[in-house]
Amino acid sequence: MLFNSIDFAIFLPIFFILYWFVTNNNLKLQNFLIVVASYIFYGWWDWRFLSLIFFSTIVDYLIGRKLRVVENQTKRKILLWTSIAVNLGFLGFFKYYNFFLDNFIAAFSFFGTNIKANSLNIILPVGISFYTFQTLSYTIDVYKRKLEPTKDFIAFSAFVSFFPQLVAGPIERASHLLPQFYKKRVFEYSKAVDGMRQILWGLFKKIVIADNCAEYANQIFNNSGDLNGSTLVLGALFFTFQIYGDFSGYSDIAIGTSRLFGFDLMRNFNFPYFSRDIAEFWRRWHISLSTWFRDYLYIPLGGSRGGTWMKVRNTFIIFIVSGFWHGANWTFIVWGALNAIYFLPLLLTNNNRNNLETVAQGKFLPSIKELALMLFTFGLTVFAWIFFRAENINHAFSYISEIFSLSTFTIPEIRPSNIILLTMIFVLIEWLGREQQFAIQNLGVKWKRPLRFLMYYALIALIYLFSGKEQEFIYFQF
Repeated sequence: MLFNSIDFAIFLPIFFILYWFVTNNNLKLQNFLIVVASYIFYGWWDWRFLSLIFFSTIVDYLIGRKLRVVENQTKRKILLWTSIAVNLGFLGFFKYYNFFLDNFIAAFSFFGTNIKANSLNIILPVGISFYTFQTLSYTIDVYKRKLEPTKDFIAFSAFVSFFPQLVAGPIERASHLLPQFYKKRVFEYSKAVDGMRQILWGLFKKIVIADNCAEYANQIFNNSGDLNGSTLVLGALFFTFQIYGDFSGYSDIAIGTSRLFGFDLMRNFNFPYFSRDIAEFWRRWHISLSTWFRDYLYIPLGGSRGGTWMKVRNTFIIFIVSGFWHGANWTFIVWGALNAIYFLPLLLTNNNRNNLETVAQGKFLPSIKELALMLFTFGLTVFAWIFFRAENINHAFSYISEIFSLSTFTIPEIRPSNIILLTMIFVLIEWLGREQQFAIQNLGVKWKRPLRFLMYYALIALIYLFSGKEQEFIYFQF
């Protein structure tokens, strides 16, 4: 079920009424309703893959219970690796089987040996990369004794399948989200209003910005061989705003929806395109994934505590694995490696934590230096997104080679003025709200009520005007 669909517009108020008015004051019933609603939400796409979520839930619940009573370290490691093998086994089969098979055949063909093997027509379950990492965080934390294993199977099932963030995050830690299913939730009007405001902004980012940028990004990338360099630059920019509006828009809707039901999800985006260096960008982009890799991969590998070689090795590992997490394509691996190359000079010179505060905090305009750093970082990011969006490595290099040709100094062959204007307004609003949790959190709060509601109605009108496409969120494929 898509957030930007009529189905969800009907589903949400029905669930809201049942949650607050039918099951109110009964915590176990509320949690059970969440599980049922989440399975309906996910099964709306393809009910067959509900068995994967259910099986993963049972495995990690039972292993967590067993880890509570087992003291022998060898047996505890066996339990942990069983959970890792089951979860990553499903992820590896559905997401990477054909990739590894094709590259295995290509490697032997390179040395003159032909191997015949048929790839499988595998459907990738929506959100498998997200809920797999979420359940793994529970088992790993229980193994490390950082978290007490739960006895409540319904609460744990609700944690694994919680529908607002089930298919595209944020990837919640069990230590943060699971305890919220143990506590009585009380409806708070101010929290619900804030949630609705964030949902509205998320829908605007998805439907008005991302979906319209996607139309032109797809047109340009799909026909890049016939277009000049300046048009390809425009295509890369369109995709840059498409992926941000699409993914951060989903996170806004997920976080806002959770607030309607008394839950707080972690922040997943913090205005990343206003970053002054790549290290700051990765502290602000897909925060739940980058912090997951930091805590469960980078730090266990030694982090940046060792010598130069260890720092370089660990940086490349975390960025390449992050790229590979996104998809079974060499373009994602190159995208990850490229970001590692961006990041390493900052790490090796101890400048990776220079920009911890919001840019131009308390000011309307940035300094010339801040503006230059933001534009430079943004340019690096746009360049890297070309690999992320390209169909394959050859497509990426041909796209980039045309950008670095003289045709970049010609007039673009595609010039959609409406979406460019809307994107400029969007960037301005994001800039004005960059010190908040989301751009319009406090925008217009002190205005007179008619003016404030005029702003909300304008956003609703734009969402309605550009709706109807119901495009899937980009990160559903990951």
